[in-house]
Amino acid sequence: MKFAKEYKRYMQGMKEELPTLGLKRLKQMIKKCNAIPYCPQLPGDDTTMVVTGHSQLRDESFFPSLSNELSAIVRCFNERVEKLLKLHVASTGLRKYFMWFTNRSLRTDEALVRQGKDLVTYAIVNAVAMRKITKKYDKKCCSKQGQSFRTEARRLHIEILESPWLHELMALYINLRWNKTVSMDLLVDLSLTFGDEDKPTLSCNLLDSMRVDIDLTCSICLDTVFDAVSLSCGHIFCYPCCSAAASVTVVDGLESADPGSKCPICRRAGVFPNAVRLNQLNILLRNSYPEYWEKRMQTERVERVRLAKEHWERQCRAFTSI
Repeated sequence: MKFAKEYKRYMQGMKEELPTLGLKRLKQMIKKCNAIPYCPQLPGDDTTMVVTGHSQLRDESFFPSLSNELSAIVRCFNERVEKLLKLHVASTGLRKYFMWFTNRSLRTDEALVRQGKDLVTYAIVNAVAMRKITKKYDKKCCSKQGQSFRTEARRLHIEILESPWLHELMALYINLRWNKTVSMDLLVDLSLTFGDEDKPTLSCNLLDSMRVDIDLTCSICLDTVFDAVSLSCGHIFCYPCCSAAASVTVVDGLESADPGSKCPICRRAGVFPNAVRLNQLNILLRNSYPEYWEKRMQTERVERVRLAKEHWERQCRAFTSI
């Protein structure tokens, strides 16, 4: 069975309607693109053209349409995973009863795991669909624009496999599997591996020979990430290292970072205020690497106490005008 039919059958089998890629419509757009005969570009015509042999291909609607659909998919995925993780950690107090009352379909651990499994599969299937449709575009149109689009998708945060919420969901599944609280049956192979010098990597073997490897080494301190945080560009750092890179203290938080502050790796601006704290990933690393985690915690505790003391001393001086 062709992938487009499998994709359609899978999406129709979902219990609720979620955003999807219109593969059939996108394929028709590729055919129309490929059928347009060569003609000189008219003066003042700013339509994007790609000249390949005897055809001149117009793609002014294909990639924007694909981009809009991917944005809707990633936005829906992120919102649902965030909601799911909040339900998972809401174990006590009024918050638990309020959230569970408003989410009647997710009142058991098994239901939460099942929903998480569906979301992981949803992310993988759509990632494969995007990869296949862009490859089909390049093959039919003899271009490399599909490959360029996949690179651009990461920059625009519409590559679902780069989502920090997917990383959190992967870590949650490994944590649950270790705790053996519920039955784990995924369509993918998740693992935390330690390579040379005990450098950790969160790995996921996907469908269609795809693989995601998330390096959990902080690029600033060159050690295993501690109190991991993912910037909106997708790069992961220790929270203290990230705060220092943004020129803010851990007391002030990344929300107070200057909008012009740039990611230490990709140099993209404005990535600090919307950073995501990777709590499930922190739990996974703490349980997998207890000696390192305890040592690092003691060091960071002393540093944070010092920073907090300096912060409040500055606040007192400013208040008393001394």
